[in-house]
Amino acid sequence: MKKKKELKISRRTVMKGALAAGAMMSAGSIPSKLFAGEYNIPDPLKPLPTTGGNMRWIDSGDMKGVFWKKLFPEYAASRGITIEYDGLPWKEINKIVPIAIRNGTVHDVFQLPLGMDPGVAVAEGWVQPWDDYIENIDEWLAAFPSGVYLPGVNQFNGKTYGTCLTANKRTGTCLLYSEKYMSEAGYDPQAGRMTYSEIRDAAKKITKNGNGQYYGWIIGGNQVNRWEDVVHTFGQVGGAHSGRGGFTNRHINFQNGKFQIASDQYMEAVELLLQLKSDGSAFPGVMSMNAPQARALMPQGAAGMIFQGPWCIGVWGRDAPDWKYGIASEPVPDGKEAQPLYIAEGGSNTFWLSANSTMGPFAGDLIRFMGTEQGQIYWAQTVGAADPAVNPDAVAKAGLTGPSAQALSMFAENILVGPNPIVRNKDVGIVAAKSRVPDPSLALVIQGLYTGQLKGVEAQLKDCNQRYEDALDKAVEEARADGANVTRDDWVFPNWDVYSNYGAEKYQEL
Repeated sequence: MKKKKELKISRRTVMKGALAAGAMMSAGSIPSKLFAGEYNIPDPLKPLPTTGGNMRWIDSGDMKGVFWKKLFPEYAASRGITIEYDGLPWKEINKIVPIAIRNGTVHDVFQLPLGMDPGVAVAEGWVQPWDDYIENIDEWLAAFPSGVYLPGVNQFNGKTYGTCLTANKRTGTCLLYSEKYMSEAGYDPQAGRMTYSEIRDAAKKITKNGNGQYYGWIIGGNQVNRWEDVVHTFGQVGGAHSGRGGFTNRHINFQNGKFQIASDQYMEAVELLLQLKSDGSAFPGVMSMNAPQARALMPQGAAGMIFQGPWCIGVWGRDAPDWKYGIASEPVPDGKEAQPLYIAEGGSNTFWLSANSTMGPFAGDLIRFMGTEQGQIYWAQTVGAADPAVNPDAVAKAGLTGPSAQALSMFAENILVGPNPIVRNKDVGIVAAKSRVPDPSLALVIQGLYTGQLKGVEAQLKDCNQRYEDALDKAVEEARADGANVTRDDWVFPNWDVYSNYGAEKYQEL
């Protein structure tokens, strides 16, 4: 069989290609007519300002960026405005947004930095509610699936501050792999979940086959959230039943209300990452790249496996349509059955309107349209499983096939709705507003263990777990001091069946 041309290039050349790909995505240079198609954009429900203006929008890009680059020019032309779009990696958003808030230059519409609780953004005056800008907002909200809009999550003081166009029933740590490399290593992830030992063995064999030209596994190591995401999800699959979402949900076992960071399952997941490194199976230089750059290296033949999300599907389909890859569920520890993953009720990719924005009428008009069934169909047809549309009827009508359809089916099988303390007690939202992620965070601890700056997995995770417990205790105490009726017991759900969805009737039983 003739070798692919990219297998002969040097690692230096591959790295340059990845950096270039990341820069292109950051610059928002996706052609506006890629996946060409015109949209039927309806007239606004009420007259909009005739003064024009420039609306600035920033988010984490990927397939969202592909869609916006198609829609924004048409929407802007229909409303007599211009739209400036920046699709950037999360690492950049985490830096840019807080600085821009401080100096008054933040985009009109933006996503919050990872790990920041929305209640903090509201309390500190970063954002304003959408209510005055989305016509008939109560009727509009009622059309969304139950649980997408919740007090303390995206609604505060009776107002809607965050808008969600996508569902959160997905994971960002799927096993994505080169079909060729994995087959040559003797594995087929489609035959069933791979175990940790099989992942490790496959990575070794791929690396050996690569003979210095490609490696078993890659990660965007300088994007710190990737470390936590992998360990968190792998830990859940291994049996560390816990919540997802913000600080007041993430890593907490709702059977006892305690953090799971020091669990055996989290430790096993960290050890797997360290073993991939010590085996020599990790692509050299992972600490110098972010997630989009690592993802861009896969079709170039640099690595056999990556743990990322379904957003890769559309990007690879665009950039490397002939590359053969597969998507599968996260691996499971040896000798164990895969356990369900859990989401809190609510959507994802929440958009916030700057408190200082004067483009609210246009932003609200656009968001309102995107929340309609037709807007959701348009979204689903381009974005697919990368960021699934929140309207299930729209997803069904979008006619998705191939890897996108496979990913959505996989998520439906693997993911359940878990308890959400804020649904049980709205005063948990006050705790959320008081919360601060401890420093060093779990993400930084895992990254430090991988680089060798920190030593001792068990000791580090136990210390980290205690920091998180102390931080939540402090936030609860501060909330109570402000009059909140809340205790740590609000995080204990004795009627939680970890193999079933936790629906409204379960809250009524408490």
